Amino acid sequence: MPETHQQLAEITIDGPRTRRWTIEAKDCGELAACRIARLGLDETRAPYRRVRLRPDGSFFLDCTEGHGRILLDGRWQRLGAGAVCMAPPRVLNAFFAPTGVRWSFAWVRYDEPPWVNPLVGAGSPVHAASGAGEIARIITGLRAEWEGARDAQMIHHWVSLLHATTRRLAQPWRNNDRLGSLWIEVAAHLAEKWTLPQLARRVHMSPEHLRRTCLRELGRSPMQHLSYMRIQRAQELLEKTNDKLEAIAPEVGYESALTFSRAFTRCVGLTPSHYRAHR
Repeated sequence: MPETHQQLAEITIDGPRTRRWTIEAKDCGELAACRIARLGLDETRAPYRRVRLRPDGSFFLDCTEGHGRILLDGRWQRLGAGAVCMAPPRVLNAFFAPTGVRWSFAWVRYDEPPWVNPLVGAGSPVHAASGAGEIARIITGLRAEWEGARDAQMIHHWVSLLHATTRRLAQPWRNNDRLGSLWIEVAAHLAEKWTLPQLARRVHMSPEHLRRTCLRELGRSPMQHLSYMRIQRAQELLEKTNDKLEAIAPEVGYESALTFSRAFTRCVGLTPSHYRAHR
């Protein structure tokens, strides 16, 4: 059974039956040009596990076979073949391969310092509604070129295609004008006491229709996505200002510093004070 947040520590375990193929930016200038720190193809078996308490960049995972357990948005989720998920920088995420299952996936980790706008941000889904297998196919093609002719122009095209694909997956709502407009408005007024009926009225949908649309497009309910956006904004304020928690909490829509601190810790894996100490 996966550990609780309090039990998690930064860790990397492969195990004897895990097979991995990776490329890092230090070995491929094209990756560095796109701020991709590393990417790879993993075929894992227990005791494979990864825990990243405060990763430096956006992360994408495209599951191609089996299933695993993944901690995203502060909750454990089962990720199976055909699913694509993503996570923003500097937020706790973890991946465990269950016993008796071969779990295969492609992945990409970006390098995004706090002063860089991350690819996975406040408007990004936790699960992509489409695009299953795209990242895996691109990285497989890149691997074939890297291990073969290693033509510089072909490497450039593969990496450019990968970056364009992750960017599109991270911003699916831009294809939905009503949904895009809604979250732009919400982002500008996070201090408001938004309710599901209020959000639904803004886009002329019923609450249930909006809920289904958000689950399909973002992998979250509207209220879950609102909480996600508030925590993302709070991270920015903790990184870029010295404002006290009592000032940050109402600015991002929480009634008290205590309520805010609990929500932040649940999602990010660190208390606001500990998060700020590591900026």
